[in-house]
Parts: sequence; structure tokens; C-alpha cells
Amino acid sequence: MSDVKKTTTENRRSFMKKATAAATSATLVTGAMRRVHAAEDHTIRLALIGSGGRGAGAVVNAFNTKDQGPIKLHAVADLESSHIQARLVPLTKKFPDQVDAPEERWFLGFDAYKKAIDTLRPGDVAMCTTRAYIRPVHVEYAVSKGINVFMEKPFACDPRGLQRMANAGKMADEKGVKIACGLQCRHSPARAALIEKLRDGELGELAYVRANRRASRRWMGSQREKSNIFKEQLKFGKTHLLWVGSGHMVDNLIHQIDECCWIMDDWPVSCDGMGGREVGSTDHGQNIDTYTMEYTFPDGRKAFCGFRRAEGGHRDFATYIHGSKRVAQFSGNVHKATVHMYKDLRVDDDNIDWRPEADKLVPWDYEWVDFVRAIRSDTPYNECHRAVKADYASLMGRAAAHYNRIVTMDEIVNSNFQFCDYLDDLTDDSPPPVLADADGVFPAPVAGKWIEI
Repeated sequence: MSDVKKTTTENRRSFMKKATAAATSATLVTGAMRRVHAAEDHTIRLALIGSGGRGAGAVVNAFNTKDQGPIKLHAVADLESSHIQARLVPLTKKFPDQVDAPEERWFLGFDAYKKAIDTLRPGDVAMCTTRAYIRPVHVEYAVSKGINVFMEKPFACDPRGLQRMANAGKMADEKGVKIACGLQCRHSPARAALIEKLRDGELGELAYVRANRRASRRWMGSQREKSNIFKEQLKFGKTHLLWVGSGHMVDNLIHQIDECCWIMDDWPVSCDGMGGREVGSTDHGQNIDTYTMEYTFPDGRKAFCGFRRAEGGHRDFATYIHGSKRVAQFSGNVHKATVHMYKDLRVDDDNIDWRPEADKLVPWDYEWVDFVRAIRSDTPYNECHRAVKADYASLMGRAAAHYNRIVTMDEIVNSNFQFCDYLDDLTDDSPPPVLADADGVFPAPVAGKWIEI
């Protein structure tokens, strides 16, 4: 629930100034809007559950839909009040008319999500933006109360968690609850325009897709006396402990894995994986440094996905479509809509033949525009099913790389494995699900000994 590390790379937060200006100037929905509340002001109220960087960024994206109608931050839940204050001060300064979350609606502790959600009305939104370990619990509760949900990725850390999330999605269908997921690239008009070109055969026969995210090293050092304290693991283990945030590969590459599935218009049936750590690694966490994954789809076509965090070497953050006639770039650095088609099979800036109209908004704004439109028009909207499938594919790739073998989708979907089986009863004194050794080193995947499915 705490802040994520700042990076020198342009990231989601660096888009916010541009996004605010663009969204404010664009009227994206016109005409009469149905009532979404019993109240007369039609205000959509937000409960932010997990006041970290992703949560605060999602609040800004939500605020950028104000041309569709009033939307306000109403309540916040976190484990520590300092986290809430750190986020609300800059949000209030920048959006004074849209932050209405006085201290009496700050809720603390592991049951804080219930108290925050209970302040909402039908038509409002519970923003489930903690780390993935607890996401299914929060979403289940919101849906059971008839409250719409925005949930960040990843959506669970293990197969059992995704089973719970899938059931929450079914319950949302039954109750008419709307769910948006944080796989924002699916809302990019520029990407959709390239998908249309692909489906029309302009690239020829789709041969394969490749998606890579290769960056520099990010090891975790010893946490010393904090290593085996539950609440401390939530802080330092955000992407370093698999039970907290699903690990750095899934946390980051799930977007591009989902892009591959969108391009293929299907879900993979198996994944062949390889992975390992850098020579001389001093990482105390559970991640490996390199993930190489070959996804196979039902018709036999392949998507090649790679994730690497290591010193030196080529950096790459992009998704490409390879057809029999032409190649196209589908996505670029930090999920930018870098979309174009080349004249032939050569990937070269001088060989670009077509570009779509540029996206006017960043993808994080587009996903909220679509979500809020569905709420205000009361039309069906449930991305939970797609989110779960994308996460199953990501967990399949993680397991394949950790096991160094082929893992099937059936293995993942039918697995009841979970890292922590007491998520519904957490307290400050809960035991940690994983323990570091005397040197502060956590168990890392070793093929033949490791279990995660």
C-alpha cells in the first residue's frame, strides 16, 4: 500500500500533466445521462483502497472524466495514516473541488476496505489498488455490496486467488455490477486501428508476436530484522516477494502478455519457459532476472515474450506483430501508443508505411472514460473475465520460467495453489507466508524443487 519506487524512466505519473490538459479540453460524452444514484447531484464517489502511487494515479485518471459528470474522492483505506496524508495533500492541492475525503473517512487496518466501501452507494466505485495479494478479497466484498470496481493489475498472485477473482466476476454479472481492470492498453484507439488493419489482412497471415521489456537490474538487499515481519514484507516485498505482488515479471509484463492475446484474438494453451539469475547475484528476494516465454495458441501460432532486469545490454520495451507480408509495431515505451506499420518485413524507422491518428489521451485516461461512460449510461461492463484470463496466462509464463519447462493453461486453471491461505483473517500479528533465512535471503525458484501450481 505504500509508494512505489521512482524511476528515471518516464512512467505513468509523468503522463499526468499532459493527460489532465487533454482530458479537460475534450468533451467525450454528450447527451442526457441516466441517474446513477438516488442522490440528485449524480456524483460518482470513489473509495481509494491502497493509497500508493498507482492508486493516486488512478484517482487522477478518474478525475479527468469530469466532463462526463461530477466525480469525487470520498474515502480512503490504508494500513497507515501517513500513506493517506502523503497522497491526499498533493491531490487536494491540484484538485480541490474533487477531493472530499475528510479525516473521518480515513480508515486504517486490514478491515479498512470494508469501512471505506460501506460509505459508498450504488453507482460509486471501489478502487482496489493495493498489491495483488489481497485484491480478490477486496473485489469480492465490493461486488457483494453492489459497488462498482476499478482494480489494478495484477489481479491475484496465485491460481487460487484467480479462482476467487473469477467467481467475483460471475457475481458481478448477476448483480449488474461494473468492473474495470488496469489493463489500459486495450482502450487505445490507435492500437484498435492497427488491430483492424491486421484483421483485414493488410499484414498478410499473422505469423507470430513478440513482446519484450528489458531494463536494468533491481535487486533487493537484506531487510535484516524486518525480513520476517508480516507488515514489513508488504512494504519491501511489493515486487520482490511473489506472495505480495506476484513478482516483477508478472507485475510489469502482464500488459504486453495481454496485448499478445488481443492480437491473437485468443488465449494461449501452453507456455515453454526458461529463466535464471545473473552471475554473482546478491538479490535477497524471490525474483529471477530473466524470463523467456514461448506461448502457444490453439492454432499453433506463437507469441514470444521476454522480461529481463540485468546490468548492461540492449533495452527494449515494445510489442511487434509479424505478418507474412509486413511487420507492425503495436506498443512502445511505458505503454505509449507507438503504433505503425512497415512496408515489408524490415523493422526500420525509414521503412514505416502507415500510422493511425495519434491517441489524444494516455491509455489510463481512456480506460476511465469508457468505465465512467458505462456507469453513467448504465450499460453492461465487466472486464473481470478478461483480466483473469490475462493473469492466468501471466502466471503460466511465470511458472514455465521458474520450472524451466512447458506449463499448460489447464495446469494453471485447475491448480488450487496459494501462497497465503489466511487472507480473510489478517491482523498486524499475522505470520508471514514466507520466511527469509538467517542471512535475510528468501527462497527463490529452483527448477525441480519449486512449487507455485
